[in-house]
Amino acid sequence: MATTSPINFDVNSLRTQVIATYDQVAREPNAHYHFHRGPDYARDFLGYEREALAAIPDISTQRFAGVGNPLAIGPVKPGSTVLDHACGAGMDLLLAARQVGPRGRAIGVDATPAMVQAATQAARQAGLDAIVEIHQGFYEALPVPDGSVDVVISNGVLNLAPDKGAVLKEIHRVLKPGGSLYLADVVVQRELTLEARSNTELWAACIAGALVESELPVIAAESGLVDGHVVQRFNCFYDTAAEAKVAKDLFIQSVNFRARKPDSGPARRGLAF
Repeated sequence: MATTSPINFDVNSLRTQVIATYDQVAREPNAHYHFHRGPDYARDFLGYEREALAAIPDISTQRFAGVGNPLAIGPVKPGSTVLDHACGAGMDLLLAARQVGPRGRAIGVDATPAMVQAATQAARQAGLDAIVEIHQGFYEALPVPDGSVDVVISNGVLNLAPDKGAVLKEIHRVLKPGGSLYLADVVVQRELTLEARSNTELWAACIAGALVESELPVIAAESGLVDGHVVQRFNCFYDTAAEAKVAKDLFIQSVNFRARKPDSGPARRGLAF
């Protein structure tokens, strides 16, 4: 099970490459990339609603590069607290903020400074900055207290993480008992070679770090989450450079996946605030 990177893998190089890729997306959203982006892709490929997207500033929607639609997985209740643990320019985060309303809270974390800046500006333009807070940081060490979040949303993130178990355990830590994970991510149908898994360029392309689909509920369960299951599939690489090179041959697609933290039980220890 490829839940961690190969032993000789340069994790720092991967992190640098991923941040550089999404820094470029933040600064040049209309440049050519191996993946789809933008509001038309979100609407036509992933099922986002036109009216909902129209309420989100262009600085956010134009930089959207997700692989699924986590907010279609389950409800986000008014007054709840939602965390997007790698929010990018904030499209999913702001959509969630509109759902939680003025008594709720929407928290975004992202490792790319230019994306944090774009998300912050978008929240201000949308008039949502009173309920949205955005931090620069990493998904393995979220600046959020234990058991404080009702819903974690994740869109195209887990495949980029060298240690997927650590990411999911951190999600378990911050969720309240009974809280939900709405995750969209890239999966493959057969295991990749060690050579492919060791290629940082393929990791940054959202390919080499993808889990085999059957592994996703297993690693979620190992991280303390329950009821993990796929609810929808997408061909997120359709008609892209990635599909032309490798995605079609490797049966790569993306999925919407849902899991939850058990209603009771010992919380994992983490940050104290």
